[in-house]
Amino acid sequence: MRSIWLENNQLSLREVSIDLPPDEALIKVRMSGICATDVELVKGYYPFAGILGHEFVGEVIELGDQIKDQTQWLGKRVVGEINVRCGFCRNCRRGLVNHCENRTVLGIAGRNGVHAEFTTLPLRNLVLVPDSIPDKLAVFTEPIAAACEIFEKAHIKPSERVLVIGAGKFGLLIAQVLRLLGSDLAVVAKHRSQFEILEKLNLPAISAEEISKMDYDVVVEVTASPAGFELARFALRPEGKLILKSTYKGNMELNMSSVVVDELHIIGTRCGPFPPALRLLDMRVVNPLPLIEEVFPLKDGLEAFNKAIQPGTLKVLLKP
Repeated sequence: MRSIWLENNQLSLREVSIDLPPDEALIKVRMSGICATDVELVKGYYPFAGILGHEFVGEVIELGDQIKDQTQWLGKRVVGEINVRCGFCRNCRRGLVNHCENRTVLGIAGRNGVHAEFTTLPLRNLVLVPDSIPDKLAVFTEPIAAACEIFEKAHIKPSERVLVIGAGKFGLLIAQVLRLLGSDLAVVAKHRSQFEILEKLNLPAISAEEISKMDYDVVVEVTASPAGFELARFALRPEGKLILKSTYKGNMELNMSSVVVDELHIIGTRCGPFPPALRLLDMRVVNPLPLIEEVFPLKDGLEAFNKAIQPGTLKVLLKP
């Protein structure tokens, strides 16, 4: 099958074979999305070699020998949670399945991803997609679930002032999810195109220069940059919540004394629950369609990545 392969920080189109594990389903990928993590992996954020990609919608076409009796899955459209757990380690027994000590992660760690014609996952990782949600919406399930995880990890009150730093594709999804809370929300934008799309989505935009020191109760940092983190610290009030949603290559300096003195709550969050994300898409209260920059055929995947890494580019999708 055709795939986008990463090795030694170099991308290539590669024909690879795919084996179906006895306890997993074979999924025909209908659409996949290039995300910031894919780009950071190319830069060397994590030492991964294999097929990139973890955001997808697909169709179950075959079942492994150990799950042949689960025929109700055949022909169904699905999305897939990206962490494949062992079920036996300490964290799995504690219910911390996304932190399984032996996990593989779709297109990120130890497991080939979805920028390909086919992929495989255990049935427990799959979630059915309602017929009312087209592929162009369903492919955003994973990042919307990651946005929903903010509510799982942090209690945010409707009365609080909330700032999202970063008006890229992920930040725009996060802002749409946070808006549902009814808080006083603002999104930091840099480029004219970002201000335009925020206006289209009816989200309040603000420039970094307009932010007052210690003015926000909750700050969500989505820029994957030290400058974004510094702005977040500037904007956050004492005892406020700093929610980090970025992963990127490199280290960051942090004045821990100021964190202690200001009694800040720093919360890292990543993967989130898929069913709520699908419900938000089904209700059309989160709209990712304006975020789609371009859809490329998989055969033009290298060109798609070149497009995705350009500053200001929104979501680039691949269709096998």
